Amino acid sequence: MSSSAGNDLIKSSQRGVFKLAEGYKFRLQKLLDIRKDFEDKSKFKFKEAQSEKNIVEDELNKLKEKYKIHRNIDAYQSVIQQKIKQNYLNALTFAIDETAVALEDKEEILEKNRKELKQCQVEKKTVEILKENQKSAFLKEQNSIEQKNNDEFALYAFIRNHR
Repeated sequence: MSSSAGNDLIKSSQRGVFKLAEGYKFRLQKLLDIRKDFEDKSKFKFKEAQSEKNIVEDELNKLKEKYKIHRNIDAYQSVIQQKIKQNYLNALTFAIDETAVALEDKEEILEKNRKELKQCQVEKKTVEILKENQKSAFLKEQNSIEQKNNDEFALYAFIRNHR
């Protein structure tokens, strides 16, 4: 066997390892895909809850701002105007209280969704780490096989050249 033939064998051997590395198939890929889907759905729910909370928070701030603007009842206004303004302030106070309660509810929902998202991320990351570890072990094994093949080729070449 000529040295160029030996080199061809080594090159084909090396290409084979790359093909094997590309051909690595993770047995739990479907589980990983499911976990990624759960994480995506959880992210969507979290963003939705965050958006709803922000809307309620903005509404509460607007109501508080209106209350600040109208809270002073002027003595020079007529009794009817003062009464109308007082009723308006009472309605604003009631709306502020209701919105504050709604905001607390939205914050609780947001926190629940945050915990759910975190749990989904942990579960997905666990499977990803498992995949990385298995792929690393697979590549290590393939490199070992390649090294043994290269050692054999070198030994055969050495024996042929020294006969």
